[in-house]
Amino acid sequence: MDYEAKLDQAIDRLHQEGRYRTFIDIERTKGNFPHAVWRKPDGAEQPITVWCGNDYLGMGQHPVVLAAMHEAIDATGAGSGGTRNISGTTVYHKRLEAELADLHGKEAALLFTSAYIANDATLSTLPKLFPGLIIYSDALNHASMIEGVRRNGGAKRIFRHNDVAHLRELMAADDPAAPKLIAFESVYSMDGDFGPIEAICDLADEFGALTYIDEVHAVGMYGARGAGICERDRLMHRLDIINGTLAKAYGVMGGYIAASAKMCDAVRSYAPGFIFSTSLAPALAAGASASVAFLKTAEGAALRAQHQTQAKILKTRLKAMGLPMIDHGSHIVPVIVGDPVHTKKLSDMLLEGYGIYVQPINFPTVPRGTERLRFTPSPVHGPKEMDALVRAMDELWSHCALNRAELAG
Repeated sequence: MDYEAKLDQAIDRLHQEGRYRTFIDIERTKGNFPHAVWRKPDGAEQPITVWCGNDYLGMGQHPVVLAAMHEAIDATGAGSGGTRNISGTTVYHKRLEAELADLHGKEAALLFTSAYIANDATLSTLPKLFPGLIIYSDALNHASMIEGVRRNGGAKRIFRHNDVAHLRELMAADDPAAPKLIAFESVYSMDGDFGPIEAICDLADEFGALTYIDEVHAVGMYGARGAGICERDRLMHRLDIINGTLAKAYGVMGGYIAASAKMCDAVRSYAPGFIFSTSLAPALAAGASASVAFLKTAEGAALRAQHQTQAKILKTRLKAMGLPMIDHGSHIVPVIVGDPVHTKKLSDMLLEGYGIYVQPINFPTVPRGTERLRFTPSPVHGPKEMDALVRAMDELWSHCALNRAELAG
């Protein structure tokens, strides 16, 4: 076997399809977000504006967060020193889990190194806790949820995206006595649409199923205290397990689940992804805790309102240009290009010619033919930055000879 040749073939396929992913080496400057510096391969530097970051509210550079992290480093040093079971549980981890449990109105929360791991570890462990469990998973669930459901070895059913009628058909066809769980998201990050939370909860009640929701792209940004769409819609009490991230709106790193004390205790005790992972550094836990606490306040609510305003302004301006944009009312702003080569070309031209960084989104993240540029406006993207983006998109869309009406249809 010529292993080198096989690697070349695999990578060449991505190049030929226009799907090869290039990492952009950027350096953010504290206090200057969304501005950053792009370090080019030849060593040159170019100022850029980041339009695709997930630090939705700029909390990754907020003084409250940075102060908490500095305090924790000065007090404890760098790493946690072990897994949660073996010397890796500190006052910072316990404080963060208490903040998260309070945020979601649950008895407990369980901290993971990422929301990906939280989804994968929890969903792959649940069949051990409930033998014979059937998991009903939305077709557009995140890769981490898909992986967790796939690896658990139990029964699974895939229902069409946001199709409650299809979900009902699948549940009605199964043994009424079998334990069941419905796994879905509140905000789907590529199109920015919302899951039908209340309708799914009604089905769960009818069929005696547990509910598992991923609020990764909603925590910090929706609800009176930033607990997500479930809080906004007053449905948190109807969700059994809530998954969230600390790496997006909260600006730090890590993931978690919030649930009953017994559920968190069982997952903690049985999930290999939790048991055998070194815990988050205390400084990260301290920064995340400070961020969660801050975004529960009136100042946090003001940031959320400003964030939504910026998203609405950008969507309105892009629509006025006739660009094929998807708008489901969330903060996600996807502009559909529909071709991987054109998407990559637009991204490169925005970066090199205008200093605007937005990463191309291609298959398998999105279906073929729906390749896109996905913009994430924030409270710190002001009129100057937005004017520059709109002007660049108008010029480049025409330059690339993309037919707006055809793509929109």
